[in-house]
Amino acid sequence: MTDTVTVRRRRDKKAQDQRGITSPADWRKPSVRFSLGTVQVLLLVALFVAGLGPMLLLAKFAVTPTQDILRTPMAIFHNGVKLENLDQAWNRVQISRYFMNTVWLALGSWASQLIVATTGGYVLSVLRPRYGKVINALVLATLFVPAVVLLVPLYLTILNPPLLGQSLINSFWAVWLPAGASAFNVVLVARFFDSLPREVFEAARVDGAGNFRLFWSIVLPMSKPILGVVSVFAIIASWKDFLWPLLVLKDPKIQPLSVRLPAIAGATDLGVFLAALAIATLIPVALFLAFQRLFLGGAGLGGAVKG
Repeated sequence: MTDTVTVRRRRDKKAQDQRGITSPADWRKPSVRFSLGTVQVLLLVALFVAGLGPMLLLAKFAVTPTQDILRTPMAIFHNGVKLENLDQAWNRVQISRYFMNTVWLALGSWASQLIVATTGGYVLSVLRPRYGKVINALVLATLFVPAVVLLVPLYLTILNPPLLGQSLINSFWAVWLPAGASAFNVVLVARFFDSLPREVFEAARVDGAGNFRLFWSIVLPMSKPILGVVSVFAIIASWKDFLWPLLVLKDPKIQPLSVRLPAIAGATDLGVFLAALAIATLIPVALFLAFQRLFLGGAGLGGAVKG
């Protein structure tokens, strides 16, 4: 009798886990299975076209002659492949220089934002100073200030920074330092630190770990998912930023792709220009492929605390 009840409960639980808009009985009907399967395939194709379609089309245009792009854009290499577009974009148009400028700007902005976000989140979430709630409220308040309002005072600060006595215009520091002032990243990291088990912190302090050791050896290793998320946000935001680098980096030799590509569009062959655009998308795509598991994997802290 007990075995029968146990089997019935397992069946009921399995049915509840599989419960959805369509019941298991309906799924066994050929007509329902065919119609819903067709809808799923159509939705998958639509998502594929909307998400990857533009990128695949850009990759095709990057190695397509200009006349084919203008006359038969949807044809599959009507007059063959033109790999010279990539070579001309990289060397003659000097996309290689602007690409490296963008890489250095993105790396500096990433380091600046990561340092400020992790240390700020650590202070607000783990150390919790006496006036931590006031500081947290002030940080949250800055999220409601439009970024365009801060352009003029921020530009004046970069033009004549306090204590330095030298302008940061035409310097990568003019982009790196303001990038670190991201209240969103601080709040994001602080909320993640709030979810970390306090028992681990208390055990580390009992073992004699100080604040820095706790931060470096305990908190950061447990925070790889949020560090990956912040890293992707920081690098992609820096990679596509246009207005601020345009204002503070006036020398074309040190400008990033986001500034130089619109500037050279009118004087560059269309096929070569589209090849340059395809090169500019490599880093964001690579970042997504590299960090997608961090977005979906979760913190993985199930075994951090033993009962």
